[in-house]
Amino acid sequence: MTTPRTSIDLSADEARRIALRAQGLLGTPDRRAGVRGILRHLGAVQLDTISVLARSHELIPYARLGAVGRRTVEDAYWAAPTVQAHSFEYWSHAACILPVEEWPHFAFRRRAYRARPHWNHALPDGAYDRVIKQLSAEGPLTATELGGAKRTSEWWDWSGSKVAVERALMYGEVVCVRRRGWKRVYDLAERAIPGPLLHDGLDDTECLRRLVRLAGQSLGVGTRADIADYHRLKGEQVDAVIADSGLVPVTVEGWSKPAWADPTALGTPPRGRHRTTLLSPFDSLIWERARTERIFGFTHRLEAYVPKPKRVYGYFAMPVLAGGRLVGRVDPAREGRTLVARQVTVDGAKAVPAVAQALVEAAGWVECTDVRVERVDAADLREPLVRELARLLA
Repeated sequence: MTTPRTSIDLSADEARRIALRAQGLLGTPDRRAGVRGILRHLGAVQLDTISVLARSHELIPYARLGAVGRRTVEDAYWAAPTVQAHSFEYWSHAACILPVEEWPHFAFRRRAYRARPHWNHALPDGAYDRVIKQLSAEGPLTATELGGAKRTSEWWDWSGSKVAVERALMYGEVVCVRRRGWKRVYDLAERAIPGPLLHDGLDDTECLRRLVRLAGQSLGVGTRADIADYHRLKGEQVDAVIADSGLVPVTVEGWSKPAWADPTALGTPPRGRHRTTLLSPFDSLIWERARTERIFGFTHRLEAYVPKPKRVYGYFAMPVLAGGRLVGRVDPAREGRTLVARQVTVDGAKAVPAVAQALVEAAGWVECTDVRVERVDAADLREPLVRELARLLA
């Protein structure tokens, strides 16, 4: 890969602040745009099955807007059954909610899926056509309503209807229009996607150029690997279009790799109010571990799938953001109206007030009236944390 000559140097602190603002965590949030504005700003909100305080796609707008109602969050993402979608679920960084205006720019991925020679699940004869006909006749349906999500209790043992509708989703003939009890609700794309957007007319180069530009805007500044990871592109796909993406080559203090930045982000100093909050491990600010370590000097990984005896920070440890830094971790749980901090890691005594504030705000959001601390890694910080929580809850 030939790297263009860089013309702008950024300090590590400037890069960190640019990234925070690009992610909507520095400065005053646009409350009028609300949750949909957050979605458009980030370009992708990751979905995940784990729900501790709330599901990850709820935690993303909460981290930026504060205590927005959880019903409001769901309604903002998903259209009413009789209304065309303003978002859709598809494969981006992972399974993500995406702004509907980006539908045309995922044509390259839909084409790649259609050309894919091998699949993990065999498609039974006639199942695809049956699913399409049923959706056409009956409207939005879950896989269960289409004939069954699974053949047995094993999570991977999909029924023929589930295989077919998921294949249709990947091909773009079907869209997930909302979640119901965490089940995907499928509808025909021709019914759900606004007509002007319902096409695969953009070639791969135009799609990739757009997604690289969007990733750069959402990151503020990033390396080739950062930009590729945002929508899970291949490095060579980024290389093919980055020179024409509108992103500006930069060097960042302490970064060993070349980087690119959003020119708009470079044009305005990143200033404003810092958010103090718990972050979902699937938040796009921190979902890529190498980038998180590079920007924040903070090592983080989700331990939900790590055997319990090998966990270091807890099942669903949520980093604490305060003052533009990651200052601790909380592994939360809920018992009735009590938010339980099963394990807390605090980066020194100065971070105690921020961790306490993040816990109390999160408790209020999920309608808990108390916070209980079970374990603090630094034993000498447990009592100061408990005192600060008592003060804030009084």
